[in-house]
Amino acid sequence: MRRTMLFLPGNTPNIIINADVLGADSVILDLEDAVSPDQKDAARILVRNALKYMNFGSCEIIVRINPLSSGMWKEDLDEIIPLRPSVIMPTKVSASYDVEHIAAYITEVEKRAAIPEGSTQIMPLIETARGVENAFHIAEADKRVCAVFIGCEDLTADLRCVRTKTGTEVFYARSRVVCAARAAGIEAYDTPFTDINDKEGLRKDAEFAKGLGYTGKACISPRQVDIVNEVFSPSDADIEYARLVFKVIAEAKAQGRGAVSLKGKMIDKPIVDRAAFVLEMAKALGKGGADHE
Repeated sequence: MRRTMLFLPGNTPNIIINADVLGADSVILDLEDAVSPDQKDAARILVRNALKYMNFGSCEIIVRINPLSSGMWKEDLDEIIPLRPSVIMPTKVSASYDVEHIAAYITEVEKRAAIPEGSTQIMPLIETARGVENAFHIAEADKRVCAVFIGCEDLTADLRCVRTKTGTEVFYARSRVVCAARAAGIEAYDTPFTDINDKEGLRKDAEFAKGLGYTGKACISPRQVDIVNEVFSPSDADIEYARLVFKVIAEAKAQGRGAVSLKGKMIDKPIVDRAAFVLEMAKALGKGGADHE
């Protein structure tokens, strides 16, 4: 479960050491934009050592590497893959070839490190116009791809438009990326909201992303985590309704009835699927969640 993915600069040991208590489901240890060019080697070593010696508890570890064009991505993978991060996040992914190229090299590193092939997942970061248009091909490029993530800061620069809080300029891109992910059968994660002081704006943006179909959202500050977690978690009312769905289905089955309705609305497969998803999330969050078929 990834409701929140919190970016942490790879060259900040005082922040990384607290990664497991910041409340995020996943942390993204960043070797790319958050690290200045003269700190790349130091950040790579720090992240490697953090993975080697720290216990991150239940917090998933994602490492964002430098783009293919940088010439540093292989060094990133050489240092990081042997320490078994859950996910690698390649940046500036614009085509399926980018994913295939990275996946092939990850396989090489896994073999050298005697790690079972396929252990490391990939979450491509889509942040170019070309990447948006190729989103479906990127999403299905390799079996390692577990999700896609849209980054709208670099995307708006590529589009030559201004990034705004309302996000109208990236509405098409956000819609296309989430649709591509769902078509490929994987998850989609939304771009960060960059004003860390605007809590109401963050909430509205997260709710909008959830409404589009995103599974979760990235954060750039620990101060954003609680709000995003709340938005992407099922409410008590959601959980109760999901339980009722399966209750009325069980009652109808016991009575030999095929058609089922709840509060005047017919219960069809999409409603059942959504209810099952809510109950699975509730169970993962320790909020119960009834068993269902």
